This record gives sequence, C-alpha cells and structure tokens, in this order.
Amino acid sequence: MTLADGVWQQIFDFTDYGELLALVRNSLIAGVALGLVGGLAGVFVLMRDLPFAVHGISELSFAGASAALLLGANIVAGSIAGSLLAAGAIGVLGTRARDRNSVIGIIMPFGLGLGVLFLALYKGRAANKFGLLTGQIVAVDTPQMSWLLGTSVLVLIALAVMWRPLAFASTDPDVAQARGVPVRALSFAFMLVLGLAVALSVQVVGALLVLTLVVTPAAAAARVTASPVLLPVLSVLFAVASIEGGILLALGSSIPISPYVTTISFGVYAVCRVAGKYRTRRWGTRRTPVGST
Repeated sequence: MTLADGVWQQIFDFTDYGELLALVRNSLIAGVALGLVGGLAGVFVLMRDLPFAVHGISELSFAGASAALLLGANIVAGSIAGSLLAAGAIGVLGTRARDRNSVIGIIMPFGLGLGVLFLALYKGRAANKFGLLTGQIVAVDTPQMSWLLGTSVLVLIALAVMWRPLAFASTDPDVAQARGVPVRALSFAFMLVLGLAVALSVQVVGALLVLTLVVTPAAAAARVTASPVLLPVLSVLFAVASIEGGILLALGSSIPISPYVTTISFGVYAVCRVAGKYRTRRWGTRRTPVGST
C-alpha cells in the first residue's frame, strides 16, 4: 500500500459501513435539529453583522465545556453555560458595534485561555479533549441527545416568537424603534438565543470551526436569493446537508467530523456564490439581504 492509499483510506474507509451506520442514529437525528437551529439563527447573524460575535461566544462555550469535562459534569450543559455567559456579556456591554467588537476581542482570548487551562488539568482520555475543539457528534449518547434536542426546541420556539419583530429591527432599527418595537430587548434576547445555538453547534464541529454551521449556510443562501421566505429555508437545507453529510462521511474514517462538515459547507457556499454571480450577469443587479457576504 502506497502512502497516498493509506491517507485515502484514513479519510474514506467504508469497511463494515452498514454495521457502523446503526450506531449513529442519535447523531443523525441530532444533526437535523442542529441544522434547523444553525440555519435559522444564521439568517439573523448575517443581518445583524454578528459573525465575530459567534466566534467569541464559541470560545467561552469551549471553556464551559472544558470545565464540565474536568469536573465530570454534563459537557453540553457546561457548553451552554459558557455560551450564555458570553452572549449575555456581549449583549449588555456591546450595545454599539465598536463596543461589541472590543468586548468580543477581550472575551475570545479569555475563554480560550480558560479552556486550555481546564484541558491541561484534565487527566482523562485525550479523545475527549480533542473532541471539544473538533466536534464529536458521532458519539452522541442518550443524555447528550436529551440536552441537544431540548435546547434545540427552546431555540426554535424563541426564534418563532421573535422572528417578525426581530427581522424588522435587524433591517431598520430606527424605524422599528419609532413604531414601538423593543429593539434593545430583542437584541439582548437574540444574543441569548445565539448563545444557545452556538453551544449546540460546538457539539458538531467543535469550538474552532463553529462558524461553518451558524454563518456559512446562511451566507450561501444569501448569494442566490433575497426572499425572506426562501432565504431561511435554503439556509436550513444547506446546514442540514452539511451536518448529515459530515456525519455519514466521518463514520467511514478515522478523521474527526469537522473537516467533512466544513468542506461540504464551503463547497455549497462556493457553488452558490458562482450561481449568484451568474444570475446577476444574466438578469442584472439584484437586491441582497443586509449582511450577505
């Protein structure tokens, strides 16, 4: 066997794939829920220009998960606690874009430093440490499943309740405030919802690559449509396809799930970007949503 064959077999090895497929039933169900959460939350992340905030929240989510691992507590619960703490701090202290970026710039290294400290103190399996950075949804167990699905339902209900006023406030905050929409309260509430969404996404791709679920699918959808209905639908479809495809490919290899999810997600974005440029050249300039990239 050549070196290239060995590398290829590490990336794609479908030996006994049928038997292994039965082991990831929980993961596939959780993937659909997380695709819904990441795809829908990502629409507002783009509209409100919050990709940097997503990364900042993920760092403290990593610290919370690391602390839970060290203490023998539920990792998902620790991740959620860290995310909510970061989201709340950003929501309270970062009312303006400049202030928000400064707060995020402070939170990111602090959260990452805490996470590294907790992992250094942890003496358990190295795979558990690595999974917090790169994701480990292939190994979702029943307690984690309950946390993931329960939190996903909470996020989806919150988004459904605030969708229309939040869209209004995100598109034109001054007019929304003049018409009585509680813009500041909605902004803080969405930051908390975003914190939950980030904590869930960390379980899939880890803290380092969380943007691929909360930002990339919505950015891809924004390249091909400006419809307020079709945009979230496509964003969810792209997120679910990335997660489910990543799970199915990672199952047949010894590589963590995150490279597969990020590659699929980036591939979808690249195709949508080309398609968007083709449409623009053929049909003329089109209106794109605020925050599209």
